[in-house]
Amino acid sequence: MTELFIGLMSGTSMDGVDAVVAEFGKAGMRLHGTHSEPIPAAIRHGLIELSQPGPNEIDHMGELDIAVGRLFAQAALKLLDKSGLTAEAIWGIGSHGQTIRHRPNANSPFTLQIGDPNTIAETTGLTVVADFRRRDMAAGGQGAPLVPAFHQYMFHSKEQDRIIVNLGGIANITVLRRDADASVYGFDTGPANGLMDAWHQRHRGQPFDEDGRWAACGQTDHALLARLLAHPYFALPAPKSTGREDFHLDWLLGLLNEHGQQVATVDVQATLLELTVQSLAAAIRAQGLHEGELILCGGGAFNLALRQRLHDVLPGFQLRSSADFGLAPTWVEASAFAWLACRTLQGLSGNLPSVTGARGPRILGGVYPG
Repeated sequence: MTELFIGLMSGTSMDGVDAVVAEFGKAGMRLHGTHSEPIPAAIRHGLIELSQPGPNEIDHMGELDIAVGRLFAQAALKLLDKSGLTAEAIWGIGSHGQTIRHRPNANSPFTLQIGDPNTIAETTGLTVVADFRRRDMAAGGQGAPLVPAFHQYMFHSKEQDRIIVNLGGIANITVLRRDADASVYGFDTGPANGLMDAWHQRHRGQPFDEDGRWAACGQTDHALLARLLAHPYFALPAPKSTGREDFHLDWLLGLLNEHGQQVATVDVQATLLELTVQSLAAAIRAQGLHEGELILCGGGAFNLALRQRLHDVLPGFQLRSSADFGLAPTWVEASAFAWLACRTLQGLSGNLPSVTGARGPRILGGVYPG
């Protein structure tokens, strides 16, 4: 009998719950269905508020934990309906949940994702694997990124070096050298769609800058870019991870106030795009690689202006899409958490210590029986 797993993922952008159903084998992955469930505005607003310190957080978190769990369960059920599958065909769900706080460098490091897995299991009747990050963090790791292990399974080549570039709310890279014995490296490089989307929403009233058209109309303000790149995160050595806690709209507005010079809104958008490009390029050059393939995934893979700038500043690399390998950029991360659920339920490790800094491989997540 084919073992099918559902993956549920809502990233830093908080724009929707991506859901996939897939099977995994030595020959690779096969998708059986996909679905994207929009996050209602009230839930998204509450999640954004929770990402920063505020009043009455415990009550707000408790209510949103259940609301997000119901939303994730709804995404899974709609996925099954669209795919023509029954619950009996599914071995388990891997649910990343929604990150509301990630503090890997605190005195007592912690990470918190909500979307109650008990609610998902009870609503769907399916076994759920969730809370993937905290076991890695308990073992001394960053708890993120976790997707590089799936990138290795999906994209490794013996013929050439590859760097997987995930352009979500935060950008991260996975370095896959052609030498099968070489360690896999990966880390968050800094902001990507999160800041650009927030600025575009604020000034254009739309959730994202389609194809990067607005950014392409502006000019980079290099003095502002230097202020942005002065954020301490960029100087940290890997392993490292970040999120909305470090790079958010209020941080940007504060720097603009300190900047002392008026910057046109379109030029801010162009500068934010350049921030993503320059921080990514610096991280890639630091790996000592100057040629190979850059495989783009995440929503930013569709940003034509961003792709062009990456091509300009990293001319030795061939830019490709994850779609070239049979998996559209939209579905890579949800597929990764389906794969991680498969690993956990088979009693296999899911983290890469060379990526997260954990003391060793660990079986990730808690299991909530259906």
